[in-house]
Amino acid sequence: MDTMIVVDIETTGTNPGKHSILSIGAIDLSRPELIFNEECRIWEGAHVEPEALKVNGYTEEQITDPAKQTEEALIKKFLAWMEEREDRTVAGQNPSFDTGFIRSASARCSVNMPLAYRTIDLHSIVYYHMVRRGETPPTIHHHSAINSDLIMAYVGIPAEPKPHIAINGATWEAEALHRLLYDKPLLTRFEAFPIPWLS
Repeated sequence: MDTMIVVDIETTGTNPGKHSILSIGAIDLSRPELIFNEECRIWEGAHVEPEALKVNGYTEEQITDPAKQTEEALIKKFLAWMEEREDRTVAGQNPSFDTGFIRSASARCSVNMPLAYRTIDLHSIVYYHMVRRGETPPTIHHHSAINSDLIMAYVGIPAEPKPHIAINGATWEAEALHRLLYDKPLLTRFEAFPIPWLS
């Protein structure tokens, strides 16, 4: 079985050079009981986009809480967790976003980042899956409209709860990937939801 790691992060914006990581959620797809789920405060001088906080539900007080660990401490813990995994291939919904932030955070704290540039993109797998089944992937403004909510509906599970939380993102994405790759549920919480293309 594949041992890719499904990763999802929350941030203060979309630019890894000026925005901060707020939380990292990750699940080992081959052993889903092995999870990583931690938060941090923003690094000093990091920019904060109000729209980003609307998406992930964090408040200004939460992201600057001095009781929370630093981004550096979070990254070091996450990379140590990753090093215990046999296969460190990162998967997820737009995983280059997540690895880009992890790479930038690693550079800020001068630690080696062992993650590869090649990732497994859930969007691409769903697009391929639809085409193989004879479906036409939906588009909007002349490009793919396959977003997270559509993916979860396609694999037969409820949409991820909002606001978006990193460990929820990793959990829902892992379940979707497993259904697409193996035609069976991954987690007991989703077993009651049938896989549409098998019904």
